Amino acid sequence: MTGAGRTTLAMAAGAGLLLLSVRVLRSRVALIRVTGSSMAPTFADGDRLLVRRTTRVRRGDAVVFRNPLPFGDGDDVLAWLVKRVSALPGDPVPPDVRDIVGAPDGGLVPSGSLIVRGDAARTQDSRHFGYVPESSLLGVVLTRAPAPESSPR
Repeated sequence: MTGAGRTTLAMAAGAGLLLLSVRVLRSRVALIRVTGSSMAPTFADGDRLLVRRTTRVRRGDAVVFRNPLPFGDGDDVLAWLVKRVSALPGDPVPPDVRDIVGAPDGGLVPSGSLIVRGDAARTQDSRHFGYVPESSLLGVVLTRAPAPESSPR
């Protein structure tokens, strides 16, 4: 094999490895953009968040999940919500969520469900839409991603 042939082969192998790495990375993480102020001051409107795809969460984690409320025809911006986990399966249902989920005093969050809250005082969260099914989770927020160079934010 000539030097040029080896170089071409090495470049093709490198490109293949890069493509495979990108595919694996995309299966494990997602990049989402925050729309709205429900997680202020932690996350602001327009922030980009790096999200680890998982259904394993802890109390206090900021999570991304499918919006349980109707939000119009095909509006992907509202398809996902970012909130903080405040109760896990087996935890007591907070008093301000009991009525909406129909839980008695001393009721526990059922298996496969979470209770979430926005960081902002006025926000739609489990106090309005009840339990969030763990199956609707996209994942846990890892960090705020840097804004692209050309973006002012």
